[in-house]
Amino acid sequence: MTAYGIGIMVGAGIYVLVGAAAGAAGVWAPVSFLLAGLVAVPSALAFAELSARIPEAAGDSSYVEIGLRQHWLAVVVGAINIIAGTVASAAVLRGGVGYLAGVVDLDPVVATVGLGVALTAIAILGVVESLSFAAVLTAVEVGGLILIIWAGFGVAEPVTDWQAPPAPQWSGIAFAAIFGFFAFIGFDDLVNMAEEARDPRRTMPAAILISLAITALLYALVTMAAVRSVEVEALGQSEQPLALVWSTATGTSALLLSVIAVFAALNGVLAQIIMAARVLFGLGRRSPTLAIFHHAHPRFGTPVLASLLIGVAVILSALALPVAELAEITTLALLIVFSIVNAALIGVKRQGPWDGFAAPVWVPWLGIAACLSCFSAAIWGSA
Repeated sequence: MTAYGIGIMVGAGIYVLVGAAAGAAGVWAPVSFLLAGLVAVPSALAFAELSARIPEAAGDSSYVEIGLRQHWLAVVVGAINIIAGTVASAAVLRGGVGYLAGVVDLDPVVATVGLGVALTAIAILGVVESLSFAAVLTAVEVGGLILIIWAGFGVAEPVTDWQAPPAPQWSGIAFAAIFGFFAFIGFDDLVNMAEEARDPRRTMPAAILISLAITALLYALVTMAAVRSVEVEALGQSEQPLALVWSTATGTSALLLSVIAVFAALNGVLAQIIMAARVLFGLGRRSPTLAIFHHAHPRFGTPVLASLLIGVAVILSALALPVAELAEITTLALLIVFSIVNAALIGVKRQGPWDGFAAPVWVPWLGIAACLSCFSAAIWGSA
């Protein structure tokens, strides 16, 4: 579960969105990632407690239904999660195809469709097979980030802005936090795997918090290495920002990093398809109109129809919109969902005592404030 959490977060955009963040915040991009991480912490604690209390697929919807007793709102939250997961997957798939184009000469449309179909098939074959494949990809992509950190901090002569940073532009930093927050997406997806865990009461909180801590450390170091070694203008314009960091810092071919970035994208797309399909499966349990999706294949044990629908939607979205726009849509939607889920935890806590993992009573209130503040700052920064 921890490997899945790290994989879905690392695969959710750091290989693609460092450039977009640097373009918006300049050399202060690491501050944007720090801000995004701070926004994520209270919500991560809320998800950790709720996933232990209510270990169900379509976790967010279940939390809202039980905590706020509003079925319509639970369905809306589930629908937003499915859309956000699909769009996030499309953003990562599109970014992965950009890296793949640096390795082999392929038609982007053919590559997008081919990879999308292959990953949907893996998601259908079974959760053990999917997570085993994802664990291998996670090891590869984390290794790639460690190489980037080593290369970026090994540059003898850092770029001018790193040596003499310009004054921070807080509107740009706030807007760049959108991309930073997108790259932390994953702990919320992890809760939808609770029904696959043997002991969710113990496993889910640990997996959520450990994966978030490891990912935050990696992001901080990677972003600093990037803006230290490459001019932010070049980073902001690159579709392969970490490959650019590697080639600039080492003076060697970025082929290896491009291949690793493709693996990272595959991991992120696979994890999001698995998550979104299980949200749809869980909604089918609670909503008669969606009951057709609440069926698992007798042999594979996976929600085949839901996985197929999500896979097709991911491919079509990846063909239609650019990465930065996909990431912005996803993040703004999830900030609203996180606010509602934090409110649901307040309601759950009022329903009775609990002897498992429990966040302090003020955490969900802080989570709501942090999410809404980040949402407002992002709208202000993009204006």
